[in-house]
Amino acid sequence: MASPTSLTVSVALCTHNGADYLREQLLSILNQTVPAGEIVVSDDASTDDTIAVLEETLAEWAAGGRTVPTVTVLRNEPALGVTANFEQALSACTGDILMLSDQDDVWQPDKLGVIVAAFEAQPGVDLVFSDARMVDAQGAPLGPLLFETLGLSRRERELLAGRRAFDALLRRNVVTGATAALRRGLVQRSAPFPAAWVHDEWLAIVAAAQNDILMLDRPLIDYRQHGRNQIGATSLTATGALARLRTPRAARNARLLARAQALAERMPEFSPPPGAERVRLVQQKLAHERRRSSYPAARLRRIGPVWRAWRAGGYDRFGLGLQDVVRDLLQPE
Repeated sequence: MASPTSLTVSVALCTHNGADYLREQLLSILNQTVPAGEIVVSDDASTDDTIAVLEETLAEWAAGGRTVPTVTVLRNEPALGVTANFEQALSACTGDILMLSDQDDVWQPDKLGVIVAAFEAQPGVDLVFSDARMVDAQGAPLGPLLFETLGLSRRERELLAGRRAFDALLRRNVVTGATAALRRGLVQRSAPFPAAWVHDEWLAIVAAAQNDILMLDRPLIDYRQHGRNQIGATSLTATGALARLRTPRAARNARLLARAQALAERMPEFSPPPGAERVRLVQQKLAHERRRSSYPAARLRRIGPVWRAWRAGGYDRFGLGLQDVVRDLLQPE
């Protein structure tokens, strides 16, 4: 049995038609060596047996003489969507530490204990995230771990380990919400979540802008990939990169620009305020994304502006370097 903690813990569990896998995930949460005191379930207009599975699993657990955490169930009709659903669930949590939970994963028994110990050891950390074991619909390992699937580079690892997470996250998000936990104050400082951002990306960038985030280089969950994930892992393999070269660029670049604009607008409101250097970096990121969105539709006419942006360092500092250069040169409009 793990040693007790002074920090109270809530689990924000978001569901949407999750009856197939919810029982296994819920049991993995209830079976933690350090128990959660509260589970907030926010159901996004499920039309299957999600709520029935939830109630049956909790009843069976209690019937075995085991302690059931405080459970709050929020039901949305119509659906809010992933980001707003998580914002609602997190806002309803009362614990000191909030654990984000998808409906279809499986937690390692010591996940909660490991993460809470990390928060206790590092008071300046606002968000902790971990690696994950990639599994298929039946729970069988797919081979690579999540960080490998995401193509987490040595440079990104160095930035995260060196308390420069903000620099890493301006390039791209590397925080997967299913592995993440945060201090409740971060939710209050991050709300409302901008529509242009996914909840985990927004929480991570706000945490990194104000304080710090911590990466745990070990898998603490089985991250299930079954073809119906609302948000799954994005593979940066060679096959995936080639497929993206055939994808029109306009929608992605518009999304990146909207994210940069939202971050630049919200930075002055952050409390505690970010340093002047971080504010300057966000303005440079915004300028970089504006340039990318303004490239001509004709590929040959993009060569000059893409080359100048690359020489200026924008692609390396605010994107995936050569990979984004190639995308901007070759993708159709």
